[in-house]
Amino acid sequence: MIKRISRWLFEDVWGWKVSGVMPKLPKYLIVVAPHTSNWDFLVGLLYRAITDDFNPKYIGKKELFVWPIGYLFRALGGFPVERSKNTNFVDTMVSVYNSNEEFITTITPEGTRKFNDKWKTGFYYIAQKANVPVVKIGFDYTKKVIEINEPQFITKGVEEIIMEYKEYFKQFEGKNPKDGVR
Repeated sequence: MIKRISRWLFEDVWGWKVSGVMPKLPKYLIVVAPHTSNWDFLVGLLYRAITDDFNPKYIGKKELFVWPIGYLFRALGGFPVERSKNTNFVDTMVSVYNSNEEFITTITPEGTRKFNDKWKTGFYYIAQKANVPVVKIGFDYTKKVIEINEPQFITKGVEEIIMEYKEYFKQFEGKNPKDGVR
């Protein structure tokens, strides 16, 4: 029933389509851009609800996971992380990947819903250290398409990957285009 309602909302009401397919791998890291609106979260949740055998976690600051809303965030696939200066986010995520037979999570490299020319590099180091492939996913609000790329392992330096990914994601227009990848 939830799948049917989600599909109706996603496809019929909002008019979204998907190009590409999610890989059938036990572990990978999803990089989503541009991230310009809270609506991205809802579009992603609806897509997850209509897709079989796909249950990625999303990362949120631990302050969001307090009672009572924390229960909802966890039920929706939230994974709380400590973002203080005394913790190493990358090592924490690598440990999670290494201690689970199956783990998929989503990261937005912009780190915010506003334009940020300086992307966070955590996705790069997590994928590299955990030896998991990256799946790039673009949300294009103009075309109402979620574009899913093939998984690929990190094989280049961090600066080269950031430049390559920024160039790739420029083709997608976020909900608030002035805040998208530039």
